[in-house]
Amino acid sequence: MSDIGAPTATADREYQRAGEALAAPLPPLLVAAEQVASTVAQGVHGRRRVGQGESFWQFRPYAYGDEPQRIDWRRSARSDRLYIRETEWEAAQSVWFWHDRSPSMFYRSDRDLPEKWERATILNLALMSLLVRGGERIALLDRPERPATGRATLNRIAETVTRRRDDASDDGVPPTPDLPRFGSAILIGDFLAPPEVVLQATRTLAARGVRGFMLQVLDPAEVALPFQGRRRFLGLEDEGDLLVGRAESLRVGYLKRLAELQDELATFAKRADWYFSVHSTGGPAQPALLGLYTAIADHMGL
Repeated sequence: MSDIGAPTATADREYQRAGEALAAPLPPLLVAAEQVASTVAQGVHGRRRVGQGESFWQFRPYAYGDEPQRIDWRRSARSDRLYIRETEWEAAQSVWFWHDRSPSMFYRSDRDLPEKWERATILNLALMSLLVRGGERIALLDRPERPATGRATLNRIAETVTRRRDDASDDGVPPTPDLPRFGSAILIGDFLAPPEVVLQATRTLAARGVRGFMLQVLDPAEVALPFQGRRRFLGLEDEGDLLVGRAESLRVGYLKRLAELQDELATFAKRADWYFSVHSTGGPAQPALLGLYTAIADHMGL
């Protein structure tokens, strides 16, 4: 939803702290994410592990950043490549990330606010940074890559997710690839796609044994619908335009529908033993990140 009186997003956005980005080989949003992660890291305890489990999960090719002592030489001897032996415990520490890149995520109601896409990107990268510091494996949900850990992995993923693109083909619904049981998925978006479609995707992941952590990111105007008087609302995803004489007359019905949507998502999360929370871009990123990290740390025993 976009209000004609609000500034529109530009194709190439100038991010704060650009000077810091020029001084380091990191995308600007990763710089911001690292700062958010550092703030949150000061308030969380160290990791607690009970061991690496023994149930075999899979072999995977050796990758940059893997410890040489983890190479399975017997399996590697049957090939011209080196292989790592992974256990089910390690699969449980693999986390897949997704954030909505549909056109509605590029909305902001005020020039001083971040776009929803920007905030979602920073939150995902900050959480990735925290997990990589603990040695956990990360990957993108919509890319066929095996989870990996290390700074090189974080930088490579950051190069992908910080490319600002308004993808009209993105329908705002999380993908549902086959993931190993015990895996975790971080889903960040506005979840304003049809609820039945969003819930079908999350149910599919839950049925495969994936633990999900959902964060709905909304602009303050989407939270409160503060508009007054004659307004034209522009659909960002081919919904068409809506001209109303008294925008305030829509508020009660809109807020009721938003509450129903959030209740549906929260109810699903409770039944599936998932996590669901709502974050407004009008506030700081740290509380949302702390909530996500605390939830996933409790689940993974970090």
